[in-house]
Amino acid sequence: MDDKRNLIAAILLSVAILLGWNFVSEKFFPTPAKPDVTTTVAGTSGAETAANPALPGALPAPGTPGAPASQVIRPVEAVLAAGQRIAIETPKLEGSINLVGARVDDITLTKYRQTIKKDSPPVRLFSPAGTKGAYFATLGWSAQGFAVPDASTVWTATGTRLTPATPVTLSWANTTGQSFRIEYSIDKDYLITAKQTIANNGAAPVAVRSGTYIDRTGTPTDPHEQDSWTIHVGPTGYLDGKSNFTNYDELVEAPAKTMSYGAAGWLGFTDKYWLAAVVPAKGEKVSAAFNALPGDSYRAAFARDLAEVAPGKQLTTTSRIFAGAKEVSTLSMYQDDQGITRLSNAIDWGWFEFFAVPIFKLLDWLFKQLGNFGFAIMALTLVIRLLMFPIAQRQFRSMAQMRVVQPKMKLLQDRYKDDKPKMQQELMKLYKDEKINPLAGCLPIVIQIPIFYALYKVLMLTIEMRHQPFVGWIKDLSAQDPAMILNLFGLLPFTPPSLLSIGVMAVILGVTMYLQFRLNPAPTDPVQAQVFKIMPWIFMFVMAPFAAGLLLYWITNNILSIGQQQWMYRQFPALKAAATK
Repeated sequence: MDDKRNLIAAILLSVAILLGWNFVSEKFFPTPAKPDVTTTVAGTSGAETAANPALPGALPAPGTPGAPASQVIRPVEAVLAAGQRIAIETPKLEGSINLVGARVDDITLTKYRQTIKKDSPPVRLFSPAGTKGAYFATLGWSAQGFAVPDASTVWTATGTRLTPATPVTLSWANTTGQSFRIEYSIDKDYLITAKQTIANNGAAPVAVRSGTYIDRTGTPTDPHEQDSWTIHVGPTGYLDGKSNFTNYDELVEAPAKTMSYGAAGWLGFTDKYWLAAVVPAKGEKVSAAFNALPGDSYRAAFARDLAEVAPGKQLTTTSRIFAGAKEVSTLSMYQDDQGITRLSNAIDWGWFEFFAVPIFKLLDWLFKQLGNFGFAIMALTLVIRLLMFPIAQRQFRSMAQMRVVQPKMKLLQDRYKDDKPKMQQELMKLYKDEKINPLAGCLPIVIQIPIFYALYKVLMLTIEMRHQPFVGWIKDLSAQDPAMILNLFGLLPFTPPSLLSIGVMAVILGVTMYLQFRLNPAPTDPVQAQVFKIMPWIFMFVMAPFAAGLLLYWITNNILSIGQQQWMYRQFPALKAAATK
Protein backbone atom coordinates (compact mmCIF):
# COMPACT_ATOMS: atom_id res chain seq x y z
CA MET A 1 0.00 0.00 0.00
CA ASP A 2 1.54 3.29 -1.05
CA ASP A 3 1.92 5.80 1.78
CA LYS A 4 0.94 8.69 -0.50
CA ARG A 5 -2.35 7.07 -1.30
CA ASN A 6 -2.96 6.75 2.44
CA LEU A 7 -2.16 10.43 2.92
CA ILE A 8 -4.54 11.52 0.17
CA ALA A 9 -7.29 9.30 1.52
CA ALA A 10 -6.82 10.61 5.06
CA ILE A 11 -6.90 14.25 3.97
CA LEU A 12 -9.99 13.73 1.84
CA LEU A 13 -11.60 11.90 4.74
CA SER A 14 -10.93 14.84 7.06
CA VAL A 15 -12.54 17.23 4.59
CA ALA A 16 -15.50 14.88 4.20
CA ILE A 17 -15.99 14.74 7.95
CA LEU A 18 -15.70 18.50 8.29
CA LEU A 19 -18.16 19.24 5.49
CA GLY A 20 -20.48 16.25 5.51
CA TRP A 21 -20.68 14.84 9.02
CA ASN A 22 -24.13 16.26 9.66
CA PHE A 23 -25.59 14.50 6.63
CA VAL A 24 -23.95 11.20 7.57
CA SER A 25 -25.03 11.41 11.20
CA GLU A 26 -28.64 12.18 10.29
CA LYS A 27 -28.77 9.33 7.78
CA PHE A 28 -26.99 6.59 9.73
CA PHE A 29 -27.32 7.82 13.34
CA PRO A 30 -30.77 9.44 13.38
CA THR A 31 -31.83 11.44 16.40
CA PRO A 32 -34.54 9.98 18.65
CA ALA A 33 -38.12 10.43 17.57
CA LYS A 34 -39.61 13.80 18.37
CA PRO A 35 -41.87 13.97 21.42
CA ASP A 36 -45.60 13.81 21.13
CA VAL A 37 -47.15 16.97 19.75
CA THR A 38 -50.38 18.30 21.27
CA THR A 39 -52.55 21.32 20.72
CA THR A 40 -51.90 24.28 22.97
CA VAL A 41 -55.02 26.17 24.06
CA ALA A 42 -54.05 28.84 26.57
CA GLY A 43 -56.34 31.60 27.74
CA THR A 44 -55.34 35.24 27.93
CA SER A 45 -56.22 38.15 30.19
CA GLY A 46 -56.39 35.90 33.21
CA ALA A 47 -58.82 33.30 31.86
CA GLU A 48 -57.68 29.77 31.10
CA THR A 49 -59.68 27.57 28.77
CA ALA A 50 -60.42 24.02 29.76
CA ALA A 51 -57.50 21.70 29.17
CA ASN A 52 -55.87 18.67 30.67
CA PRO A 53 -53.84 20.12 33.59
CA ALA A 54 -51.08 17.57 33.03
CA LEU A 55 -50.39 18.78 29.51
CA PRO A 56 -48.54 21.89 28.35
CA GLY A 57 -51.85 22.77 26.68
CA ALA A 58 -52.74 24.54 29.93
CA LEU A 59 -49.60 26.67 30.08
CA PRO A 60 -50.25 30.21 31.29
CA ALA A 61 -50.10 32.69 28.48
CA PRO A 62 -51.23 36.13 29.61
CA GLY A 63 -50.99 38.77 26.91
CA THR A 64 -49.62 38.46 23.41
CA PRO A 65 -46.27 36.89 22.48
CA GLY A 66 -44.90 40.15 21.15
CA ALA A 67 -45.71 42.85 18.68
CA PRO A 68 -48.56 41.74 16.38
CA ALA A 69 -47.87 41.95 12.69
CA SER A 70 -50.12 45.02 12.38
CA GLN A 71 -48.58 46.85 15.35
CA VAL A 72 -46.38 49.87 14.70
CA ILE A 73 -42.77 49.04 15.48
CA ARG A 74 -41.00 51.71 17.50
CA PRO A 75 -37.33 52.18 18.43
CA VAL A 76 -36.22 50.43 21.61
CA GLU A 77 -35.21 53.72 23.22
CA ALA A 78 -38.68 55.22 22.67
CA VAL A 79 -40.47 52.23 24.18
CA LEU A 80 -38.17 52.12 27.20
CA ALA A 81 -38.59 55.84 27.86
CA ALA A 82 -42.38 55.59 27.82
CA GLY A 83 -42.70 52.77 30.36
CA GLN A 84 -42.70 52.39 34.14
CA ARG A 85 -39.56 50.41 34.95
CA ILE A 86 -37.28 49.01 37.63
CA ALA A 87 -33.59 49.24 36.67
CA ILE A 88 -31.35 46.16 36.58
CA GLU A 89 -27.64 46.61 37.26
CA THR A 90 -24.98 43.91 37.67
CA PRO A 91 -21.27 43.68 36.74
CA LYS A 92 -22.19 41.94 33.47
CA LEU A 93 -25.57 43.29 32.39
CA GLU A 94 -27.90 46.25 32.54
CA GLY A 95 -31.58 46.60 31.77
CA SER A 96 -34.96 46.95 33.40
CA ILE A 97 -38.20 45.21 34.38
CA ASN A 98 -41.42 46.57 32.94
CA LEU A 99 -43.97 47.20 35.70
CA VAL A 100 -46.69 46.73 33.07
CA GLY A 101 -46.95 42.95 32.85
CA ALA A 102 -43.93 42.34 35.15
CA ARG A 103 -41.83 41.46 32.10
CA VAL A 104 -38.05 41.19 32.05
CA ASP A 105 -37.79 42.76 28.62
CA ASP A 106 -34.70 44.96 28.63
CA ILE A 107 -31.28 43.28 28.92
CA THR A 108 -27.96 44.45 27.48
CA LEU A 109 -24.68 42.59 28.06
CA THR A 110 -22.21 45.29 29.03
CA LYS A 111 -19.18 42.98 28.80
CA TYR A 112 -19.69 42.37 25.07
CA ARG A 113 -19.84 44.73 22.10
CA GLN A 114 -21.74 44.23 18.86
CA THR A 115 -18.60 44.71 16.72
CA ILE A 116 -14.85 45.08 17.29
CA LYS A 117 -15.07 48.87 17.04
CA LYS A 118 -14.31 50.66 20.30
CA ASP A 119 -17.45 52.77 20.13
CA SER A 120 -19.71 49.82 19.31
CA PRO A 121 -22.78 49.57 21.59
CA PRO A 122 -23.17 46.61 23.94
CA VAL A 123 -24.99 43.49 22.81
CA ARG A 124 -28.74 43.72 23.36
CA LEU A 125 -30.34 40.41 24.32
CA PHE A 126 -33.89 41.35 25.44
CA SER A 127 -36.11 43.98 23.80
CA PRO A 128 -39.66 44.99 24.82
CA ALA A 129 -42.83 44.23 22.89
CA GLY A 130 -43.53 46.75 20.18
CA THR A 131 -39.90 46.84 19.00
CA LYS A 132 -38.13 45.04 16.19
CA GLY A 133 -37.07 41.61 17.38
CA ALA A 134 -39.05 41.73 20.65
CA TYR A 135 -37.57 39.25 23.12
CA PHE A 136 -38.54 38.97 26.79
CA ALA A 137 -39.33 36.72 29.75
CA THR A 138 -42.58 36.70 31.74
CA LEU A 139 -43.80 35.07 34.93
CA GLY A 140 -47.53 34.46 35.23
CA TRP A 141 -50.48 32.54 36.57
CA SER A 142 -53.55 31.01 34.96
CA ALA A 143 -56.82 30.13 36.65
CA GLN A 144 -60.59 29.92 36.23
CA GLY A 145 -63.17 31.84 38.18
CA PHE A 146 -61.07 34.76 39.36
CA ALA A 147 -58.71 37.36 37.88
CA VAL A 148 -54.97 36.82 37.69
CA PRO A 149 -52.32 39.30 36.48
CA ASP A 150 -52.01 39.65 32.71
CA ALA A 151 -49.93 41.59 30.17
CA SER A 152 -51.69 44.88 30.99
CA THR A 153 -51.46 44.61 34.78
CA VAL A 154 -49.60 47.49 36.43
CA TRP A 155 -47.58 46.20 39.38
CA THR A 156 -46.44 48.09 42.46
CA ALA A 157 -42.74 47.84 43.28
CA THR A 158 -40.77 48.06 46.52
CA GLY A 159 -37.35 49.37 45.51
CA THR A 160 -36.06 51.09 42.42
CA ARG A 161 -33.07 48.96 41.36
CA LEU A 162 -32.50 45.24 41.07
CA THR A 163 -28.85 44.49 41.86
CA PRO A 164 -27.01 41.52 43.40
CA ALA A 165 -27.33 43.32 46.77
CA THR A 166 -30.86 44.74 46.44
CA PRO A 167 -33.79 42.49 45.52
CA VAL A 168 -37.09 43.95 44.33
CA THR A 169 -40.68 42.85 45.07
CA LEU A 170 -43.67 43.48 42.79
CA SER A 171 -47.23 43.13 44.08
CA TRP A 172 -50.81 43.25 42.78
CA ALA A 173 -54.24 42.25 44.13
CA ASN A 174 -57.60 41.52 42.46
CA THR A 175 -61.06 42.38 43.79
CA THR A 176 -61.96 38.89 45.03
CA GLY A 177 -59.39 38.52 47.80
CA GLN A 178 -56.38 37.08 45.98
CA SER A 179 -53.05 38.93 46.04
CA PHE A 180 -49.97 38.18 43.96
CA ARG A 181 -46.31 38.86 44.60
CA ILE A 182 -43.08 38.39 42.60
CA GLU A 183 -39.77 38.67 44.47
CA TYR A 184 -36.90 39.25 42.05
CA SER A 185 -33.22 38.71 42.91
CA ILE A 186 -30.18 38.53 40.64
CA ASP A 187 -26.60 37.29 40.98
CA LYS A 188 -23.41 38.88 39.66
CA ASP A 189 -23.60 36.93 36.40
CA TYR A 190 -26.74 36.17 34.39
CA LEU A 191 -29.24 34.37 36.62
CA ILE A 192 -32.47 36.02 37.80
CA THR A 193 -34.42 34.20 40.52
CA ALA A 194 -38.14 34.96 40.92
CA LYS A 195 -40.41 33.74 43.72
CA GLN A 196 -44.09 33.81 42.72
CA THR A 197 -46.57 33.92 45.59
CA ILE A 198 -50.36 33.87 45.56
CA ALA A 199 -52.15 34.54 48.84
CA ASN A 200 -55.85 33.58 49.07
CA ASN A 201 -57.70 35.93 51.36
CA GLY A 202 -61.06 35.00 49.89
CA ALA A 203 -63.76 32.84 51.42
CA ALA A 204 -63.34 29.79 49.16
CA PRO A 205 -60.39 27.73 47.93
CA VAL A 206 -58.98 28.57 44.48
CA ALA A 207 -57.11 26.51 41.91
CA VAL A 208 -54.21 28.17 40.14
CA ARG A 209 -51.29 27.28 37.93
CA SER A 210 -48.00 29.22 37.73
CA GLY A 211 -45.38 29.19 35.02
CA THR A 212 -42.65 31.07 33.21
CA TYR A 213 -42.01 31.63 29.55
CA ILE A 214 -39.85 33.42 27.01
CA ASP A 215 -41.28 35.03 23.87
CA ARG A 216 -39.17 35.86 20.85
CA THR A 217 -40.20 37.60 17.63
CA GLY A 218 -38.24 36.80 14.47
CA THR A 219 -35.07 34.78 13.93
CA PRO A 220 -31.44 35.85 13.41
CA THR A 221 -30.80 37.46 10.02
CA ASP A 222 -26.99 37.52 10.11
CA PRO A 223 -25.74 34.53 8.01
CA HIS A 224 -23.02 33.88 10.61
CA GLU A 225 -25.64 33.67 13.39
CA GLN A 226 -28.12 31.30 11.70
CA ASP A 227 -28.66 27.63 12.39
CA SER A 228 -26.28 25.32 10.54
CA TRP A 229 -24.97 21.79 10.78
CA THR A 230 -22.12 22.94 13.05
CA ILE A 231 -23.85 25.68 15.07
CA HIS A 232 -27.33 25.23 16.55
CA VAL A 233 -29.41 28.39 16.77
CA GLY A 234 -33.01 28.14 17.96
CA PRO A 235 -35.16 26.37 20.57
CA THR A 236 -33.12 24.24 22.93
CA GLY A 237 -33.21 22.77 26.42
CA TYR A 238 -32.85 19.73 28.64
CA LEU A 239 -36.20 18.03 28.17
CA ASP A 240 -37.48 14.56 29.05
CA GLY A 241 -34.06 13.55 30.31
CA LYS A 242 -31.98 14.53 27.29
CA SER A 243 -30.63 17.59 25.54
CA ASN A 244 -32.91 18.91 22.83
CA PHE A 245 -32.03 20.95 19.76
CA THR A 246 -35.06 22.03 17.72
CA ASN A 247 -35.09 24.23 14.63
CA TYR A 248 -37.50 27.11 14.15
CA ASP A 249 -38.69 25.51 10.90
CA GLU A 250 -39.44 22.23 12.67
CA LEU A 251 -41.51 24.10 15.22
CA VAL A 252 -43.49 25.94 12.55
CA GLU A 253 -44.15 22.71 10.69
CA ALA A 254 -45.27 20.80 13.81
CA PRO A 255 -48.97 19.95 14.12
CA ALA A 256 -50.74 22.78 15.94
CA LYS A 257 -47.31 24.48 15.98
CA THR A 258 -46.51 23.07 19.42
CA MET A 259 -43.94 20.61 20.71
CA SER A 260 -44.81 19.37 24.20
CA TYR A 261 -42.65 17.67 26.82
CA GLY A 262 -43.50 15.92 30.05
CA ALA A 263 -40.49 17.20 32.01
CA ALA A 264 -38.00 20.02 31.79
CA GLY A 265 -34.70 20.89 33.40
CA TRP A 266 -34.54 24.14 31.41
CA LEU A 267 -35.59 25.42 28.01
CA GLY A 268 -35.28 28.54 25.91
CA PHE A 269 -33.61 29.96 22.82
CA THR A 270 -29.94 29.88 21.95
CA ASP A 271 -27.96 32.02 19.56
CA LYS A 272 -24.37 31.42 18.56
CA TYR A 273 -23.04 33.14 21.68
CA TRP A 274 -26.13 34.02 23.75
CA LEU A 275 -28.78 32.12 25.67
CA ALA A 276 -32.15 32.99 27.19
CA ALA A 277 -33.72 30.17 29.19
CA VAL A 278 -36.33 29.58 31.86
CA VAL A 279 -35.48 27.16 34.65
CA PRO A 280 -37.79 25.62 37.29
CA ALA A 281 -36.63 25.09 40.84
CA LYS A 282 -34.13 22.28 41.34
CA GLY A 283 -35.88 18.91 41.22
CA GLU A 284 -39.30 20.44 40.49
CA LYS A 285 -41.59 18.56 38.09
CA VAL A 286 -43.09 20.75 35.39
CA SER A 287 -44.50 20.35 31.91
CA ALA A 288 -42.98 22.30 29.03
CA ALA A 289 -43.54 23.27 25.41
CA PHE A 290 -42.18 25.20 22.47
CA ASN A 291 -44.83 27.14 20.53
CA ALA A 292 -44.86 28.81 17.13
CA LEU A 293 -47.17 31.80 17.43
CA PRO A 294 -48.64 34.34 15.01
CA GLY A 295 -46.52 37.25 13.86
CA ASP A 296 -43.33 35.18 13.37
CA SER A 297 -43.11 34.70 17.15
CA TYR A 298 -41.96 31.75 19.21
CA ARG A 299 -42.39 30.72 22.85
CA ALA A 300 -40.53 28.48 25.27
CA ALA A 301 -42.59 27.85 28.40
CA PHE A 302 -43.02 25.61 31.40
CA ALA A 303 -45.96 25.32 33.79
CA ARG A 304 -46.75 23.57 37.02
CA ASP A 305 -49.80 21.45 37.74
CA LEU A 306 -52.94 23.09 39.05
CA ALA A 307 -52.69 23.59 42.80
CA GLU A 308 -55.43 24.42 45.29
CA VAL A 309 -54.91 27.31 47.71
CA ALA A 310 -57.21 27.22 50.75
CA PRO A 311 -58.64 30.40 52.31
CA GLY A 312 -56.06 32.13 54.46
CA LYS A 313 -53.17 30.22 52.83
CA GLN A 314 -50.58 31.09 50.23
CA LEU A 315 -48.54 29.21 47.64
CA THR A 316 -44.99 30.11 46.60
CA THR A 317 -43.10 28.73 43.61
CA THR A 318 -39.60 29.58 42.37
CA SER A 319 -38.50 30.11 38.79
CA ARG A 320 -35.17 31.18 37.33
CA ILE A 321 -34.31 33.08 34.16
CA PHE A 322 -30.91 32.84 32.50
CA ALA A 323 -30.21 35.75 30.17
CA GLY A 324 -26.62 36.15 29.11
CA ALA A 325 -23.52 34.94 27.32
CA LYS A 326 -22.70 31.25 26.92
CA GLU A 327 -19.44 31.43 28.86
CA VAL A 328 -18.15 27.90 29.43
CA SER A 329 -17.13 28.51 33.04
CA THR A 330 -20.39 30.29 33.90
CA LEU A 331 -22.61 27.59 32.41
CA SER A 332 -20.59 24.92 34.23
CA MET A 333 -20.87 26.86 37.50
CA TYR A 334 -24.66 27.05 37.22
CA GLN A 335 -24.76 23.38 36.31
CA ASP A 336 -22.72 22.36 39.34
CA ASP A 337 -23.76 24.91 41.99
CA GLN A 338 -27.37 25.63 41.01
CA GLY A 339 -28.25 22.14 39.84
CA ILE A 340 -29.34 23.25 36.35
CA THR A 341 -28.91 19.92 34.60
CA ARG A 342 -26.69 19.94 31.51
CA LEU A 343 -26.89 23.70 31.07
CA SER A 344 -23.42 23.47 29.51
CA ASN A 345 -25.09 21.69 26.58
CA ALA A 346 -26.40 25.07 25.48
CA ILE A 347 -23.04 25.07 23.69
CA ASP A 348 -23.54 22.56 20.90
CA TRP A 349 -20.21 20.73 21.15
CA GLY A 350 -21.49 17.97 18.87
CA TRP A 351 -20.30 14.39 18.61
CA PHE A 352 -16.72 15.26 19.67
CA GLU A 353 -17.68 16.89 22.96
CA PHE A 354 -15.41 14.48 24.84
CA PHE A 355 -12.51 15.88 22.81
CA ALA A 356 -13.59 19.47 22.21
CA VAL A 357 -14.04 20.38 25.89
CA PRO A 358 -10.47 19.36 26.90
CA ILE A 359 -9.14 21.20 23.83
CA PHE A 360 -11.01 24.32 24.94
CA LYS A 361 -9.81 24.06 28.54
CA LEU A 362 -6.19 23.70 27.43
CA LEU A 363 -6.54 26.59 24.96
CA ASP A 364 -8.20 28.79 27.59
CA TRP A 365 -5.42 28.00 30.09
CA LEU A 366 -2.74 28.84 27.52
CA PHE A 367 -4.53 32.13 26.78
CA LYS A 368 -4.49 33.07 30.45
CA GLN A 369 -0.76 32.36 30.56
CA LEU A 370 0.16 34.14 27.30
CA GLY A 371 -2.46 36.88 27.13
CA ASN A 372 -3.10 36.44 23.40
CA PHE A 373 -5.39 33.83 21.85
CA GLY A 374 -3.32 33.69 18.66
CA PHE A 375 -0.19 32.77 20.60
CA ALA A 376 -2.31 30.35 22.63
CA ILE A 377 -3.40 28.60 19.41
CA MET A 378 0.22 28.35 18.30
CA ALA A 379 1.22 26.96 21.70
CA LEU A 380 -1.66 24.48 21.54
CA THR A 381 -0.43 23.32 18.13
CA LEU A 382 3.05 22.81 19.55
CA VAL A 383 1.68 20.83 22.50
CA ILE A 384 -0.29 18.58 20.15
CA ARG A 385 2.77 18.03 17.94
CA LEU A 386 4.89 17.11 20.96
CA LEU A 387 2.26 14.66 22.20
CA MET A 388 2.09 13.10 18.74
CA PHE A 389 5.85 13.05 18.23
CA PRO A 390 6.32 9.33 19.01
CA ILE A 391 3.55 8.48 16.54
CA ALA A 392 5.06 10.78 13.93
CA GLN A 393 8.42 9.14 14.45
CA ARG A 394 6.89 5.75 13.69
CA GLN A 395 5.24 7.31 10.65
CA PHE A 396 8.55 8.52 9.23
CA ARG A 397 10.24 5.21 10.03
CA SER A 398 7.48 3.42 8.16
CA MET A 399 7.84 5.81 5.22
CA ALA A 400 11.58 5.17 5.16
CA GLN A 401 11.07 1.42 5.19
CA MET A 402 8.47 1.68 2.45
CA ARG A 403 10.92 3.61 0.28
CA VAL A 404 13.65 1.03 0.86
CA VAL A 405 11.43 -1.82 -0.32
CA GLN A 406 9.89 0.23 -3.14
CA PRO A 407 11.81 -1.67 -5.86
CA LYS A 408 10.54 -4.99 -4.50
CA MET A 409 7.00 -3.67 -4.39
CA LYS A 410 7.29 -2.47 -7.97
CA LEU A 411 8.57 -5.87 -9.03
CA LEU A 412 5.63 -7.64 -7.38
CA GLN A 413 3.15 -5.21 -8.92
CA ASP A 414 4.59 -5.85 -12.39
CA ARG A 415 4.77 -9.62 -11.91
CA TYR A 416 1.18 -10.00 -10.69
CA LYS A 417 -0.48 -7.11 -12.50
CA ASP A 418 -3.08 -9.48 -13.94
CA ASP A 419 -3.75 -11.25 -10.62
CA LYS A 420 -4.78 -8.67 -8.06
CA PRO A 421 -5.54 -11.09 -5.17
CA LYS A 422 -2.16 -12.74 -5.60
CA MET A 423 -0.43 -9.35 -5.76
CA GLN A 424 -2.08 -8.27 -2.49
CA GLN A 425 -1.10 -11.55 -0.88
CA GLU A 426 2.54 -11.15 -1.90
CA LEU A 427 2.59 -7.51 -0.77
CA MET A 428 1.27 -8.51 2.65
CA LYS A 429 3.97 -11.16 2.87
CA LEU A 430 6.58 -8.57 1.95
CA TYR A 431 5.33 -6.21 4.66
CA LYS A 432 5.50 -9.03 7.19
CA ASP A 433 9.00 -10.11 6.18
CA GLU A 434 10.32 -6.54 6.27
CA LYS A 435 8.40 -5.75 9.52
CA ILE A 436 6.54 -2.86 7.91
CA ASN A 437 3.14 -1.52 9.02
CA PRO A 438 1.65 0.13 5.92
CA LEU A 439 -1.01 1.91 8.01
CA ALA A 440 1.52 3.65 10.24
CA GLY A 441 2.06 6.32 7.62
CA CYS A 442 -1.49 7.68 7.82
CA LEU A 443 -2.11 7.18 11.58
CA PRO A 444 -1.03 10.72 12.61
CA ILE A 445 -3.33 12.24 9.99
CA VAL A 446 -6.26 10.12 11.18
CA ILE A 447 -5.60 11.29 14.75
CA GLN A 448 -5.51 14.88 13.51
CA ILE A 449 -9.10 14.65 12.25
CA PRO A 450 -10.86 14.84 15.67
CA ILE A 451 -8.29 17.40 16.84
CA PHE A 452 -8.99 19.61 13.85
CA TYR A 453 -12.76 19.24 14.17
CA ALA A 454 -12.68 19.86 17.93
CA LEU A 455 -10.63 23.02 17.44
CA TYR A 456 -13.03 24.11 14.70
CA LYS A 457 -15.95 23.79 17.13
CA VAL A 458 -14.04 25.65 19.83
CA LEU A 459 -13.20 28.55 17.53
CA MET A 460 -16.71 28.76 16.10
CA LEU A 461 -18.79 28.24 19.26
CA THR A 462 -17.05 29.57 22.35
CA ILE A 463 -17.60 33.21 23.21
CA GLU A 464 -14.18 33.28 24.84
CA MET A 465 -12.75 33.40 21.29
CA ARG A 466 -15.14 36.13 20.10
CA HIS A 467 -13.43 39.40 19.10
CA GLN A 468 -10.02 38.15 20.27
CA PRO A 469 -7.19 39.83 18.32
CA PHE A 470 -3.90 38.31 17.22
CA VAL A 471 -1.36 40.65 15.60
CA GLY A 472 -1.48 43.18 12.77
CA TRP A 473 -4.67 43.15 10.78
CA ILE A 474 -6.18 40.11 12.56
CA LYS A 475 -8.57 41.77 15.02
CA ASP A 476 -10.93 38.81 15.51
CA LEU A 477 -9.64 35.24 15.42
CA SER A 478 -13.20 33.87 15.36
CA ALA A 479 -13.93 35.68 12.07
CA GLN A 480 -12.58 35.35 8.54
CA ASP A 481 -9.31 37.05 7.59
CA PRO A 482 -10.45 40.53 6.46
CA ALA A 483 -7.38 41.23 4.27
CA MET A 484 -8.54 39.64 1.01
CA ILE A 485 -6.98 39.99 -2.40
CA LEU A 486 -10.17 41.11 -4.14
CA ASN A 487 -10.86 43.92 -1.65
CA LEU A 488 -7.23 45.06 -1.84
CA PHE A 489 -6.44 43.58 1.57
CA GLY A 490 -9.24 45.39 3.33
CA LEU A 491 -8.86 48.80 1.69
CA LEU A 492 -12.11 48.46 -0.27
CA PRO A 493 -15.30 48.34 1.84
CA PHE A 494 -16.80 45.08 0.60
CA THR A 495 -16.53 41.35 1.26
CA PRO A 496 -15.91 39.14 -1.82
CA PRO A 497 -18.00 35.99 -2.36
CA SER A 498 -16.99 33.02 -0.24
CA LEU A 499 -15.38 31.15 -3.14
CA LEU A 500 -13.15 34.12 -3.97
CA SER A 501 -12.45 35.41 -0.46
CA ILE A 502 -8.76 34.51 -0.53
CA GLY A 503 -6.98 36.34 2.27
CA VAL A 504 -3.38 36.67 3.35
CA MET A 505 -3.61 33.80 5.82
CA ALA A 506 -5.17 31.51 3.21
CA VAL A 507 -2.23 32.25 0.87
CA ILE A 508 0.25 31.52 3.67
CA LEU A 509 -1.59 28.26 4.36
CA GLY A 510 -1.32 27.24 0.69
CA VAL A 511 2.38 28.12 0.50
CA THR A 512 3.31 26.27 3.72
CA MET A 513 1.34 23.21 2.62
CA TYR A 514 3.08 23.31 -0.76
CA LEU A 515 6.51 23.47 0.91
CA GLN A 516 5.57 20.62 3.21
CA PHE A 517 4.55 18.44 0.25
CA ARG A 518 7.76 19.35 -1.59
CA LEU A 519 9.76 17.84 1.27
CA ASN A 520 7.98 14.51 0.84
CA PRO A 521 9.38 11.92 -1.56
CA ALA A 522 7.86 12.41 -4.99
CA PRO A 523 5.13 9.84 -5.77
CA THR A 524 5.90 7.41 -8.57
CA ASP A 525 2.29 7.52 -9.76
CA PRO A 526 1.87 10.54 -12.11
CA VAL A 527 -1.80 10.94 -11.06
CA GLN A 528 -0.77 11.20 -7.41
CA ALA A 529 1.95 13.64 -8.36
CA GLN A 530 -0.59 15.90 -10.07
CA VAL A 531 -2.94 15.67 -7.08
CA PHE A 532 -0.15 16.75 -4.75
CA LYS A 533 0.69 19.69 -6.95
CA ILE A 534 -2.81 21.17 -6.86
CA MET A 535 -3.95 20.06 -3.38
CA PRO A 536 -2.34 22.98 -1.46
CA TRP A 537 -4.10 25.50 -3.69
CA ILE A 538 -7.42 23.68 -3.44
CA PHE A 539 -7.14 23.81 0.33
CA MET A 540 -6.27 27.49 0.08
CA PHE A 541 -9.68 28.15 -1.51
CA VAL A 542 -11.54 25.71 0.76
CA MET A 543 -10.12 27.11 4.00
CA ALA A 544 -10.22 30.82 3.09
CA PRO A 545 -13.76 31.47 4.50
CA PHE A 546 -12.97 29.76 7.81
CA ALA A 547 -12.08 31.55 11.05
CA ALA A 548 -8.62 33.11 11.09
CA GLY A 549 -7.80 31.17 14.26
CA LEU A 550 -8.36 27.88 12.44
CA LEU A 551 -6.05 28.94 9.62
CA LEU A 552 -3.46 30.01 12.19
CA TYR A 553 -3.58 26.51 13.70
CA TRP A 554 -3.11 24.87 10.30
CA ILE A 555 -0.29 27.23 9.27
CA THR A 556 1.54 26.61 12.55
CA ASN A 557 1.02 22.88 12.13
CA ASN A 558 2.47 23.02 8.59
CA ILE A 559 5.55 24.95 9.76
CA LEU A 560 6.14 22.50 12.62
CA SER A 561 5.68 19.60 10.19
CA ILE A 562 8.32 21.08 7.90
CA GLY A 563 10.76 21.39 10.80
CA GLN A 564 9.94 17.87 12.00
CA GLN A 565 10.43 16.46 8.52
CA GLN A 566 13.86 18.07 8.26
CA TRP A 567 14.83 16.57 11.61
CA MET A 568 13.47 13.15 10.64
CA TYR A 569 15.40 13.18 7.39
CA ARG A 570 18.57 13.33 9.46
CA GLN A 571 17.36 10.35 11.45
CA PHE A 572 16.32 8.27 8.40
CA PRO A 573 18.76 8.81 5.53
CA ALA A 574 16.88 6.32 3.35
CA LEU A 575 13.86 8.58 3.32
CA LYS A 576 15.99 11.63 2.47
CA ALA A 577 17.71 9.73 -0.33
CA ALA A 578 14.36 8.69 -1.75
CA ALA A 579 13.14 12.28 -1.64
CA THR A 580 16.29 13.55 -3.40
CA LYS A 581 16.07 10.84 -6.04
